[in-house]
Amino acid sequence: MAASAATRVSERIKHDHDELREYYNNIKNAQRDDDKVKWQNQFVWELARHSVAEEIVVYPAFEKHIPNGMVMAEKDRSEHQQVKEKLHTFQSLAPTDPTFHSTIDSLWEALAQHMQEEERDDLPALEQALDDEASGQLARSFDRTKHFVPTRSHPSAPDRPPYETAVGMLATPLDKLRDMFRRFPEGKPGANYLKAF
Repeated sequence: MAASAATRVSERIKHDHDELREYYNNIKNAQRDDDKVKWQNQFVWELARHSVAEEIVVYPAFEKHIPNGMVMAEKDRSEHQQVKEKLHTFQSLAPTDPTFHSTIDSLWEALAQHMQEEERDDLPALEQALDDEASGQLARSFDRTKHFVPTRSHPSAPDRPPYETAVGMLATPLDKLRDMFRRFPEGKPGANYLKAF
């Protein structure tokens, strides 16, 4: 979904959260291993991009516009690091691995709590500090950034600009090349994005 001038940054982030929730449920409910792999790839693809885009675009906005934004951004970066480490483990597991479901459940538990706190506390504070135009610009920047960041988890990479941006520029082409050989659910953003190449 492209961000329009009327779309606020919180709407874009909540949209991603809803997609991640859908992908998690599809992984858990898939009956065939092939379907689990497709939804696993879609989940990893979306979460990796979402996390890095937040760190590059949204967390600096917390720091700039919210009085306690530095503390908020550091807390969120710390939570992201835990999620990235769990995602790094999960992205390499086959559905036949005995730890596959427990790993995604552990990842989801950490992620769901982070998303809930972000939607309840962080995003409303940011939106209160921004007018419609500034929020819309941030939403568009968030969407654009997701096109240029890694599509896999790299937990050892820096988590703040400009270092994260530089490392991401190095990791992104390799991730996208590897994505060409991964299977995604038909009609979902990961599959559609790759058809453009």
